[in-house]
Amino acid sequence: MARVSLTPPRTLFFRAMEWYSRRTYGKVLDPGKALAHNPRVLWSDLRFEQSVARWNRLDPGLKALAELAAAGSIGCSWCMDFGYWQSVGHGVDRARLQAVPVWRESDLYSPLERDVLEYAEAMTATPPAVGDDLAGRLRTRLGEPAFVELTAVVAVENLRSRLNSALGLTSQGFRDSCDLADAPPAAGTGGR
Repeated sequence: MARVSLTPPRTLFFRAMEWYSRRTYGKVLDPGKALAHNPRVLWSDLRFEQSVARWNRLDPGLKALAELAAAGSIGCSWCMDFGYWQSVGHGVDRARLQAVPVWRESDLYSPLERDVLEYAEAMTATPPAVGDDLAGRLRTRLGEPAFVELTAVVAVENLRSRLNSALGLTSQGFRDSCDLADAPPAAGTGGR
């Protein structure tokens, strides 16, 4: 259960954010509802997220894996749910996304992807446990601009996941809408 009301004051700013969220994501995002209790925090978060969305030096698939690994390490079900949905929408392989929690046992990942997952988990540990060898391999394989972006992406996901977890935000069912096409029709419905 959320630790802050998800029915903030209906200011003009909140109504504009609500409209944009419904138009873009199909529903109003709970983090937006929570942050709307402090409009300056919400405004800063929206501007920051718009800037982060324009980063483009890191492969989107690697970014998705890093974000989900960090969110999973923290235990943010909202971030895992939304991150999966957003990544599927950007064409990232579902099997790779689904296996993130058990990536060490999976044979789906390349050595580079394994290093990205390990790096995200190591950065998320408290205190961070990033080793020089791992950082060196990633810097060499990705190049410094993408390596810096990877590091920043994991740090941003830590911010999101820790904020959402502390506020008690949980899954909004985004992932379920991704997987509807994969689900068999319910008994007696005959499908569509």
